[in-house]
Amino acid sequence: MGETPNNSKKMMWTTLATMAFSIVWSFGNVVNGFIYFDGTKVIFSWIVIFLLFFIPYALMVGELGSVFKDSEGGVASWINATIGPKWAYYAGWTFWAVHVVYISSKGTGGLRGMAWGIFGNTNWYDSLPTAWTQLATLVVFLFFCWVASRGIPVIKTLSTIAGTSMFIMSILFIIMMFAAPMINPHANFNTVNWNWQNFVPDFNIKYFTSLSILVFAVGGAEKISPYVNKLKNPSKNFPKAMLGLAGMVMISAILGTIALALMFDPKTVNGNLNEYISNGPYIAFQKLGEYYGVGGLFLYIYAWCNVIGQFSALVISIDAPLRMLLGGKEAKDFIPKKLLKVNKHGAYINGIWMIVILSGGIIALQAVMPDAQAVMAQLVKLNSIVMPMRYLWVFIAYLALRKQHEKFHKGFDNYQMTKHQWLAYIAGLWGLAVTIACCLMGMYSSDPFTLCLNIATPVVLLLLGLIMPTIRRHQEEKNN
Repeated sequence: MGETPNNSKKMMWTTLATMAFSIVWSFGNVVNGFIYFDGTKVIFSWIVIFLLFFIPYALMVGELGSVFKDSEGGVASWINATIGPKWAYYAGWTFWAVHVVYISSKGTGGLRGMAWGIFGNTNWYDSLPTAWTQLATLVVFLFFCWVASRGIPVIKTLSTIAGTSMFIMSILFIIMMFAAPMINPHANFNTVNWNWQNFVPDFNIKYFTSLSILVFAVGGAEKISPYVNKLKNPSKNFPKAMLGLAGMVMISAILGTIALALMFDPKTVNGNLNEYISNGPYIAFQKLGEYYGVGGLFLYIYAWCNVIGQFSALVISIDAPLRMLLGGKEAKDFIPKKLLKVNKHGAYINGIWMIVILSGGIIALQAVMPDAQAVMAQLVKLNSIVMPMRYLWVFIAYLALRKQHEKFHKGFDNYQMTKHQWLAYIAGLWGLAVTIACCLMGMYSSDPFTLCLNIATPVVLLLLGLIMPTIRRHQEEKNN
């Protein structure tokens, strides 16, 4: 009788699966997969990436979350417990550093969304000289850095509303697209060719250098680790939740791809790659509105939801990763003291200045690109190379945890991915190898400037992370 109230507060596995789905997945992932992998040919790759990467990754996250149930710092806390504080700093630094590119892409994405929301197209915006669009992006970026420095909390509420509405629209898009031929049978739909060769990818350079797009799409499951121990019977229900999540994501990816195939011919997409990378979701919602006879209604709703989402994500990405890095006890001994300075609003002001220099530098560099579409396409690819680097620490933490199995054996009571040590090591090493390989292959580009940016960005961020503890050590020696 005494356990009933406690159990009633526990989460059902279906609740966790749905929550994780809204965190991990977005309509943009479906569109990017369709664009980069020749339409329906992406379905094979989605299935492989879910089975061989995403499910093991999510189950490993569950085990780490279960063992370190009281750790609030996420990956950095896991590394601190298994390897030590200096490595925890490197993990925290990586998590922060990968957001530098992400931050520079949010201003670009927000302005593009505004162009769609105001004009119903981006003809005028894309016709502007790149230097002008990048200057506008820089102004928007600096404004939101100022907002972040003021510690304004309303942004988080806006982000939640925008994120929820975008998630609902992504699901509605798939349902409404499949219903469209019945509602408007005379509209101009493509015929999906169900021949086997239309679902098997071409294993060429383009294929392997684009795999980072899929790895980037399915990452982020570490955000659900705090909820493992809030489940009823975690050892039984967490794998169920993760398999449920994988099932929902797989169904969404496959049905979303087929829905897009009814709208777009992959040959047309490949002939205008930058156009579709930059504007794919907007064009999709625009066409959907035409099928339903409501003009640009769906497009305008999607565009303004996206504007709010992009700009709120920009502020949160300036603020939250910085707080995790500079506020975490794991990193404080390795970071120069000036970066730890907090202003009267509780914001790490010098840390924000560091973001201004790094993210602002990427925005300024891209003024040499031919147009705003090329900038957007470059940022999508650069994000897919840099962002998955934070997942490496999940696999490192998991391998370190299993190596010290005896030390943490009590933590395995709630949930364990596998009892076989050899299988755990293979899973961890496999995840590590796949992530490194996809990030490295993703760096390739036939354009010299893009290739240099793809290589230089992670290298500069890595070197900066290595220099920080040295600066701090010199400061300590000087004081002593």
